[in-house]
Amino acid sequence: MAETYVPMISSGTAGPLGVLHLPRMWQKVSLESQGKLAAGYPGIGKGYDAMTCAALGVEEQAVKDYIKKNKPTYPEFEAWVKKNAKSLDQQSIEKHNAAVRGYHHDDETRKAILGSCGMAVDASAFKDAVNLNNLDDWYEFHQAVLK
Repeated sequence: MAETYVPMISSGTAGPLGVLHLPRMWQKVSLESQGKLAAGYPGIGKGYDAMTCAALGVEEQAVKDYIKKNKPTYPEFEAWVKKNAKSLDQQSIEKHNAAVRGYHHDDETRKAILGSCGMAVDASAFKDAVNLNNLDDWYEFHQAVLK
C-alpha cells in the first residue's frame, strides 16, 4: 500500500507568480495523481482550489491532467499556469489573494478545528481559514506521522 501525505504547504504561501494557494494546490494535485494524498484531502476541492482556478481562468480538469501527465516541479507548473491562465494580471492576483486572506470558515468548522487541536474557542483564536487550515493540517500530520 502506498504511503500517503498530508499537504503541508499553507494556502497563505505564494510562489514567484505571487498567487496565494497555488503551491498548495500543486502539491495536493501532484500527490493525488500518484495516489499519495492523505484521505480527506481533495486534489481540487470546492474551496480555495476552485477559487484559485476560477481567479486564474484555468480549468480544474486541465490542471489535473497536466500534473498527472507531466509530474512538473513547482516552477514548471507555474510556467504552465502562466501560459494557460486567462487572468494573470496584477489586479486579478491581488483580488484573488485578498479573497484567500479574507475567507473565514463557518463557526462549526472553526470550533471543530480548534477543538481537535485542544484550543479554546474564544475571541483570541484564529478566525481566518488560512490559519485554521494550517492548524488542521498540523494536527492531521501529527496524527498520521508522529502519534
